[in-house]
Amino acid sequence: MAAAGCVRSEDQFRCSICLDVFTDPVAISCGHNFCKSCITEHWRVNVPYQCPMCKEEFNTKPLLKINTFISEMVAQFRLEVHHEPNIYSSDQQAAKPGEVPCDVCTETKLKALKSCLVCLTSYCQTHLEPHLTLSGLKRHQLIDPVENLEDRMCRKHEKPLELFCRSDHTCICLFCPVLDHKNHEFVPLKDEYEEQKAELKKTEADIPQMIQERRLKIQEIQRSVELSKNAADTETAEGVEVYTALMESVQRSLDQFKEKIQERQRTTEKQAEDFIKELEQEICELEKRSTEVEQLSGCEDHLHFVQRFTCVKAAPSMKIWTKVSVRPPSYEGTVERAVSELEDKLRKDMKKVVKAELKRVQQYEVDVSLDPDTAHPGLILSDDGKQVHDGDEWKNLPDKPQRFTVHCNVLGKQSFSSGRFYFEVQVKGKTKWTVGVVRESINRKEVIPLRPQNGYWTICLRNGNEYNAAADPPVLLSVKSGLQKVGVFVDYEEGLVSFYDVGSSVLIYSFIGCCFNDKLLPFFSPCLNDGGPNSAPLIITPVDTE
Repeated sequence: MAAAGCVRSEDQFRCSICLDVFTDPVAISCGHNFCKSCITEHWRVNVPYQCPMCKEEFNTKPLLKINTFISEMVAQFRLEVHHEPNIYSSDQQAAKPGEVPCDVCTETKLKALKSCLVCLTSYCQTHLEPHLTLSGLKRHQLIDPVENLEDRMCRKHEKPLELFCRSDHTCICLFCPVLDHKNHEFVPLKDEYEEQKAELKKTEADIPQMIQERRLKIQEIQRSVELSKNAADTETAEGVEVYTALMESVQRSLDQFKEKIQERQRTTEKQAEDFIKELEQEICELEKRSTEVEQLSGCEDHLHFVQRFTCVKAAPSMKIWTKVSVRPPSYEGTVERAVSELEDKLRKDMKKVVKAELKRVQQYEVDVSLDPDTAHPGLILSDDGKQVHDGDEWKNLPDKPQRFTVHCNVLGKQSFSSGRFYFEVQVKGKTKWTVGVVRESINRKEVIPLRPQNGYWTICLRNGNEYNAAADPPVLLSVKSGLQKVGVFVDYEEGLVSFYDVGSSVLIYSFIGCCFNDKLLPFFSPCLNDGGPNSAPLIITPVDTE
């Protein structure tokens, strides 16, 4: 209770609406003062805008500004009469950068403790008291201090955002459902808050697992990169070794070629030198004889002349040089023979390389068996699913979607959508066949060209000795007669399909840069028997690594 001597002074600071000491006093144009929240609430309920004291009406809502003089007087009054703490006392702190300041403080802005969603004002400890003590203000919704309180009001209806429209995913006021969100689904903002908070907790619980999964994926990727680097280093080392050996072979062949040419040139030069030496000796003897003839010609002594004439007349034994010549050696075909020998040598070296490569891809062997549900009705499969040949007549089989009905084809049971795999097929004794891999989605009911764009990667034999790769256009293959076993290797991620002559360890053909966007299955076509010449079966054989 205030002291009796102060009653008059206290009445001067009472709001005529709430009958309590002013809180955020504002003066309107008629000169009367009220609490800002009281007059605001009064005008919200009572229209038109009218002074509660003198009943003066205003055409437009008056602009309300805090009466700083009365506000400071009220603060001083409370300090002296009610012994309330000074708003600038040490237990209250000035708002720091980033903190919400009190909207009522006029000089030093103290740190706000709460914000009112009804008054759209933030309050420090002193200015918050009326909201904690007055019955009319206690109903106001207080929250932790926030800035930009006007963002929490509906800009169209100037009402607090208290609902959530699930149709438009936006916050709305109580008037919005009636005017702007008809037939929409909306709930109290608090209910949506609770639901989203529960969802957030679930997300919060899921995040550590997601982080862990991604960390494991990082480790997996790093491990893959490490394995790739090791494989690249190994492949590079092996490649350098092979190329070094090949270059050494080429260099040796070149040295031998040059040595042969030089040896023939040295032989020619030696022959010429011998001829020249012999000719020079004969010239020397002839010059000596010429001197003797000249001396004898001038001799007047009859006896001496006759005695010497016989010796001078006798010609020395000399070679007849008219048929003697030095012919430059012929080098026709020398380069061709040297290159041919080099090719033979490189072919042998390449055979060793391919043999080593074949050994490596054979490590990816998979156990393939034939799928009877895909077999053409004219084919006969062995009980173990490893052999197939044409049976000369069609069996009465269910026309399943996966069955071939036009060509004598059959697929393997096993499908592959990643990694590498290898299998071998015996083609011995056949005059026609097709082997390779296909997409699972190929058309099995119509005549479709066997091309990569149609999902086929195959090689084939026709007419007993004509080998082709079913590319576009087809590629005629250089394959030695006697091909008995074909190796098929696929690297799915690399887009590679390679075919090997297993018996001679020779790479027959490779499809490169393939685009695999479907499962791949082994493909086999033993073709028609042709009355017997092509009756031998295609046989899926295990890999012999010996």
